[in-house]
Amino acid sequence: MPEGHSIHRLARRHDRLLVGHRVAASSPQGRFAEGAALLDGRVLAQTHARGKHLFHRYVDPAAWPQDRDAPAGPDDRWLHVHLGLYGKWADGRGEPEPPRGALRLRLVSDAHWFDLRGPTACELLTPGERQAILDRLGPDPLDPACDPAPATRRIGRSRAPIGTLLMDQSVVAGIGNVYRAEVLLRSRVSPFLPGRDLDATTWSHLWEDLKVLMEAGVRAGRIVTTEPDHRERPAGRPRRGDATYVYGRTGLPCRICDTPVEAAELGARRVFWCPTCQPDP
Repeated sequence: MPEGHSIHRLARRHDRLLVGHRVAASSPQGRFAEGAALLDGRVLAQTHARGKHLFHRYVDPAAWPQDRDAPAGPDDRWLHVHLGLYGKWADGRGEPEPPRGALRLRLVSDAHWFDLRGPTACELLTPGERQAILDRLGPDPLDPACDPAPATRRIGRSRAPIGTLLMDQSVVAGIGNVYRAEVLLRSRVSPFLPGRDLDATTWSHLWEDLKVLMEAGVRAGRIVTTEPDHRERPAGRPRRGDATYVYGRTGLPCRICDTPVEAAELGARRVFWCPTCQPDP
């Protein structure tokens, strides 16, 4: 499943290529035909990502460009997309090819086309329904306006392992299995440490590290968490095998101390850690 950096990268790309443009919307597959008909002919005014959720706000063409920075109105249409495990956006310039296969949504502007396939969610929401989704999500490290205090409180009073809490989207939005494993290794925290036993200084460092790592992921379009000195090839663009410290490296040596990396099930997902750098609580 794409982690939060991928969704923020998509939101920024859609903002750059599609905001301010009138769109022709269709659902060749037919599963979103009614929603596409309500978007057809409108102007994309805003894109927004929170965690793994992507939102588009569409306005009546008569309201543009006055609506660029205006608060959302009752007549606006909010598109909500959650890619899930199999969803994927594609885009290109000019006229798109004839649609093929299970194409849920196609958006065509005067310059670009955007195709959405296989999402878990593709729906139109009222402002209240969109707010309900935002209200159940924890703070997003990629959103400068988010206050980490709610996550701090949830973690500080929980007996659950920190490795489970970080994957709970109601605690912190946008973290997936890769960032979970990597940020815990970088902060030398065992994934099995109860949340309430994580000291405030370490949590602050972990949160700031998440912000840095995930923003780098947005820019690069990939997850790289290793420092150059910890890679087999320190110079140049990191190879895929050099990109992570412990994720997917069961039995291989930890890049910091050479202890074999271990893995186990935690929170219905496989977690990876170094037993020396991240000793048992």
